[in-house]
Amino acid sequence: MIMIRNSVHRSLGVVTKNQTKRIGYFGPAGTFTEQALLTQSDLASCDLFAYRTVPDVLDAVESGEVDQGFVPIENSIEGTVNFTQDALVFDHNLLIQREIVLDIEHCLVARKGVALLDVVGVMSIPVATAQCHNYLRKQFPKLDVRAANSTAEAAQLVAANTSEKFAAIAPRNAAKVYGLEVIATDIADHQGNQTRFVLVGKNTVPQATGHDKTAIVVFQRADEPGSLISILQEFAARRINLSVLLSRPTKRGGLGDYCFIMYADGHIQDELMADALRDLHAKQGDVKFLGSYPASGEHAHSAREHADSRWREADDWMTELRSRITR
Repeated sequence: MIMIRNSVHRSLGVVTKNQTKRIGYFGPAGTFTEQALLTQSDLASCDLFAYRTVPDVLDAVESGEVDQGFVPIENSIEGTVNFTQDALVFDHNLLIQREIVLDIEHCLVARKGVALLDVVGVMSIPVATAQCHNYLRKQFPKLDVRAANSTAEAAQLVAANTSEKFAAIAPRNAAKVYGLEVIATDIADHQGNQTRFVLVGKNTVPQATGHDKTAIVVFQRADEPGSLISILQEFAARRINLSVLLSRPTKRGGLGDYCFIMYADGHIQDELMADALRDLHAKQGDVKFLGSYPASGEHAHSAREHADSRWREADDWMTELRSRITR
């Protein structure tokens, strides 16, 4: 673990009113995660701690070593970052506090004096090499590809490796941090590459903003025909949009034992969302709440607002009917 902002290292314990919030993130310095974190002015002013892996970040939050953690969870090209998503579902009891979306530019970086034609191998995190697969295959058909824990660690390793002419797939700022040169830019196979990051903490749920998401995991009571439809109907009936629906092995049994991870537009303060989750919990039993939090961007869903209004009208109607019951 490396503390990268304050020069004075305090003992880690309970935060008092006079202490600065401690944020752990997927490091080392120079990762896209750090770049996304620093776009948030309130987080950038905190004490920042770099951790080697995503599980290390989440462990630090759960143990109280840091107050919150910042990790990648989804990429527009490769999809869900499964090791993050699975850790939140199966290994930790943490709640998402907010999400941040960052435009990603993958660069090829190398030591000074190493030209593109000199490169004999590339290092990076497997997610990044997968996003640049076609570029690497065409540019370096016999390339030696080696895995690193992060894009920044790949840059760090390339800077330290003076015996081989390796390059790293990494952010521009990683080249600056580790004294490397950018020898190729924007090398991802697809345009519009973005990564979603989440800030996670313990216990607390942020207030609704009107543009929020709620994340849950539903473990089926039984694997039977129509079980997924019955889950989805709770959202469809209330006109709640699902932005992400994933199935993942539960790790509890054999093949075919899956749970469903859902990200829905709305907040548990919304009457419709609360009603949907209440019914799911009653029918399915095992529902894990991953958080209600501000969504990235600036677009609220008017369809959900309209459905909320209709639900309130229906609730008022039912309340009035019940008031007629004789006592």
